[in-house]
Amino acid sequence: MTAAIGQGEVEAVLPEVKDYDGLRRAFRWQIPDRFNIATAACDRWAEQAPERVAIRVVQANRQIEDVTFATLQRLANRIGNVLRARGVERGDRVALLLPQSPYTAAAHLAAYKLGAVAVPLAMLFGPDALSYRLGNSGAKALVMTAGSSEKIAAIREDCPELACVLSLDGAEDGVLGLEDEMARASDQLETADTGPDDPAMMIYTSGTTGPPKGALHAHRVLLGHIPGVQFAHEFFPQPGDLAWTPSDWAWAGGLLNVLMPSLYFGVPVVAHRAEKFDPEHAWDLLCDLGVRNAFIAPTALKMMRPATPPDLGARLKLRTIFSGGESVGRQLQDWAIDKLGMPINEIYGQTECNLVVESCSAIGVWKFGALGKPTPGHEVAVIDGEGNALPAGQPGTIAVKRPDPVMFIEYWRNPDATRAKFIGDWLLTGDQGIVDEEGYFSFFGRDD
Repeated sequence: MTAAIGQGEVEAVLPEVKDYDGLRRAFRWQIPDRFNIATAACDRWAEQAPERVAIRVVQANRQIEDVTFATLQRLANRIGNVLRARGVERGDRVALLLPQSPYTAAAHLAAYKLGAVAVPLAMLFGPDALSYRLGNSGAKALVMTAGSSEKIAAIREDCPELACVLSLDGAEDGVLGLEDEMARASDQLETADTGPDDPAMMIYTSGTTGPPKGALHAHRVLLGHIPGVQFAHEFFPQPGDLAWTPSDWAWAGGLLNVLMPSLYFGVPVVAHRAEKFDPEHAWDLLCDLGVRNAFIAPTALKMMRPATPPDLGARLKLRTIFSGGESVGRQLQDWAIDKLGMPINEIYGQTECNLVVESCSAIGVWKFGALGKPTPGHEVAVIDGEGNALPAGQPGTIAVKRPDPVMFIEYWRNPDATRAKFIGDWLLTGDQGIVDEEGYFSFFGRDD
């Protein structure tokens, strides 16, 4: 099926079936033989609806700048040509140490257009964390801001494969000015012919059990996220939808739950460069911009709750909100129902395999204390140590069955860890959980 959105049409993965069991039966993955994230998330919109807004930028002075798909494509093409001129080829890793910004989205798209592998890095990382990830990934190029210059200068010698460093804030010792380089580059760039299984991005795990591992994902990872975004955002997109998250776009939550799926559907994404999370400003942003779809982690929601504006009901335009990464909890849910006029749809997954269990209150898939049910398209179970699915009420390990478009390819340069992630065809999340008689999943601890 297709969903008309403005001047363009995109395939909507979720059928318009408002019954959970019927929705799961009707769902079919639609994975083409050739697929590139840059084409799906930008190029086709730039051709079909060039003046459509892709990113709504909130400036430091609270002024709003709209970036169209045509502009985003030109930025991506110029950055891609800069990277190619500096030796970046298909399969090379391009590290991105950037805040929420049109240039961040464009740098991702540039890497995908070259057939390279984007390696997003969180702005909060210190020198040791950056050194490990840059060294382990073998990144050939890094795009950053001046705020990271000191950290990168301190570790540059530890990253022998890092041949090129570009800064959004201009040239400095050993660093090229990205905009200066872009000014000399063409705004035309042919997108690489890639298949859905070709590598596109590598997102590092948090490293709670040993060194962080680079979860290598293919271009299909975007398509793998689409039903989860549509389900948790209650049949996203709807007319007037506008998406925002305070989460860093370096994390799977910001990049793949919000930025790329929204661009895929031609829905504008709010970009705001924040030094730290400010709950009062978050409320102003939500209300003043008329955000309709938000992904906000429980920690941020807990900060926003005591700062709830008294006139929220008259100002808020929110249609859907989902949250994950930790349990939302009864207090936050009660507050959301009372003050936001809707429950929070919980989501569950991990860097290696995201958005596989969710809630969707619009069709009655929602329950206090539960994560939700398997998202259409994903086979999820609680299993024992031998890989056998356990009956309702019996605790075990939450696992996801392969093949699955949202599932990672491998851990970068770590075949042993990749093998240990599976029992047969079951990907082990490492999370202990239980399924009740109604099919709702709950999480209660980690294997470690």
